[in-house]
Amino acid sequence: MTAAIIDGKAFAATVREKVAAQVATLKADHGVTPGLAVVLVGEDPASEVYVRNKGKQTVEVGMNSYEHKMDADTTEEALLAVIDKLNNDPAVHGILVQLPLPDHLNEDLVIGAIAPEKDADGFHISNVGLLGTSQKAMVPCTPLGCLMMLRDHHGSLSGLNAVVVGRSNIVGKPMANLLLRDSCTVTIAHSRTKDIEAVCRQADIVVTAVGRPQMVTGDWIKPGAIVIDVGINRIPAPEKGEGKMRLVGDVDFASAAEVAGAITPVPGGVGPMTIACLLANTLTACCRANGLAEPEGLTA
Repeated sequence: MTAAIIDGKAFAATVREKVAAQVATLKADHGVTPGLAVVLVGEDPASEVYVRNKGKQTVEVGMNSYEHKMDADTTEEALLAVIDKLNNDPAVHGILVQLPLPDHLNEDLVIGAIAPEKDADGFHISNVGLLGTSQKAMVPCTPLGCLMMLRDHHGSLSGLNAVVVGRSNIVGKPMANLLLRDSCTVTIAHSRTKDIEAVCRQADIVVTAVGRPQMVTGDWIKPGAIVIDVGINRIPAPEKGEGKMRLVGDVDFASAAEVAGAITPVPGGVGPMTIACLLANTLTACCRANGLAEPEGLTA
């Protein structure tokens, strides 16, 4: 068996097209333009590139983009003041504070200061609780993207056995809650799970988010299962030259692709969906703020 490749780059482009179309309708029919504000503290090169890409894609779909760059030694008080201003700005519908923050800043406190209805990342404790109790919430972007791709590939997920490898607050736990909401039978596996290989072999859906390069091999996969690999890991690539690195997932792609029915590659799988879903979340927040119907096909 050779697995079908779930092309996250192409799927993300489709999501952005849907967002752009609905943004255009909002502008034309209601005179409303969604706005996304991103706050970057410090000069981490990877974060700067990511924020730049977010801003570019925000503008491309017709939204307003607001960027707030703050020095690495910014005080907590100053950062919270910026967030408070954004919370009270009616032109801003989504707020994202780029993580990680400098060590002297309390991430939980900062995330908790964002108005839950503008929490485009879905990390606020109120949204975590709402998602966990199957209520209307802002959903973390990466799990939302995974769910969209699963639905697109398989249709109804009802009754499927799903294993989520990893129990982080950002991916593992919200992913499990989303799959439960779609009526899957869900197991969360982690570093203490006994006979984790056998647990994974029972799954119709395997989602990996542990940050361990190529941990999940083909003999862990049930024939025909759908594999969603969230992991992004850098490992040495001597074939490319001394000191060169390459990106791999948590799944050993070559062996898993021989067994799975469908699989996401790394890179080019889940990664591109994160910003696309951030835009979708901002659109959703805008619709909710204005008492309008939520965007079709872009929510959980």
